[in-house]
Amino acid sequence: MNPKNVLVLFSLLLFIALAGNQISITSSDHASAQIPPVDNSTNKDSLPLPDLFTKVEKSVVQVTEQDNSNELGSRLGSGFVFDKEGHVITNYHVVVPGSNSNDELQVSFLDGNVYPAELVGFDQFADLAVIKVKNITSDKLMPLSLANSTNLRIGETVVAIGNPFGLSGSMTVGIVSGLGRLLPSNENDENLGTTTSFSIPNIIQTDAAINPGNSGGPLIDTQGRVIGINTAIFSNTGVYSGVGFAIPSNTISKVVQSLIQTGSYHHPYIGIVGLGLTPDLAKQIGLTQTKGFLITSITKDSPAEKADLRAGTTTKKVNGRDFDLGGDIILKIDNRDVTKIDDILAYLESQKQVGDKIHLTILRDNAITELDLVLGERPSPDKIDSSIEDLPNKLPPQNGNGNSPEELYDECVRVAGKSFCDFLFRK
Repeated sequence: MNPKNVLVLFSLLLFIALAGNQISITSSDHASAQIPPVDNSTNKDSLPLPDLFTKVEKSVVQVTEQDNSNELGSRLGSGFVFDKEGHVITNYHVVVPGSNSNDELQVSFLDGNVYPAELVGFDQFADLAVIKVKNITSDKLMPLSLANSTNLRIGETVVAIGNPFGLSGSMTVGIVSGLGRLLPSNENDENLGTTTSFSIPNIIQTDAAINPGNSGGPLIDTQGRVIGINTAIFSNTGVYSGVGFAIPSNTISKVVQSLIQTGSYHHPYIGIVGLGLTPDLAKQIGLTQTKGFLITSITKDSPAEKADLRAGTTTKKVNGRDFDLGGDIILKIDNRDVTKIDDILAYLESQKQVGDKIHLTILRDNAITELDLVLGERPSPDKIDSSIEDLPNKLPPQNGNGNSPEELYDECVRVAGKSFCDFLFRK
């Protein structure tokens, strides 16, 4: 198999297994007990970089999962200490539960001490997990505080700490190069539609170097506070290319408390799939505006179906791809303008929870219609997949090479191990 295929395979999804690019409208709810993020202050309190590393080095750990079913050995990532009880935050894809019950988690501190750990809870939709270090005293634990990620500005200096390629205690410096990103997303083509994965809004983009092994490590400000957790990169080579992504601290603060208390996290759910309007798409529909979210599919028995939202019924080719057009176009949510999918997701993420009512302003048959919808709870991945049977849940062949999804999966296993590839290919 051409090695280029492997590089392409891991380009956008090297760290994160939210494979696919169809947008399903969901978000995270407010946990019953949240730790309020610390407000960001000015740069006058910034630490010199050597002092900054000294401040946080005892708080950043290497997380290793010994996968006994994988002939290639252990899978590793990073994490950081969250509290004095021994809870460590990392990415879900670093510690994704495998089929082998003998898999073991270990946490290594920079001083060389290694401790066993247990999985406390995880949320695959936000790619977050909490593990708890065992057999450690509280004096060995140095928690990091969470900053308020909504106060971030493009251009602020940020630092990524972690274990790239297993090199412990590594530090890279950059800036916030973008805000409000969506993962998974494709900046060049908003007409998305091949799998049933969900997207994480409000993602932080940074040019601080992030590589394999950085996953789960903290992205911190110049005062040593966590503004995000390093999660993914955009790359055409499989390694750092100047664009990395981090889950924001405000999302972490909401999700983690629920994971610690209950082991899981419940997300509000609408149950619609669709497209952001583009000039080409608007022309096909006969619209002059290019704002709004076009519904192409509605999940059976979802809040959207109960609220009588309507999906597309007429299949047309747009930019060489078939889409179901003619569905409702969401123009506003609770009187907030919707210009793209990010507007809906970001609003639900920060303001809504399961059971809340939202008010939608939609365009239907060239007329404005108003309706209310009660948010449900996002179903499990297996139920989501089975409810939309006509959509494939595996990666398509690479262009021009004719490699089947199974061939790509086999090559993935050979390069990265079965557990990671099962997660990536939604096996």
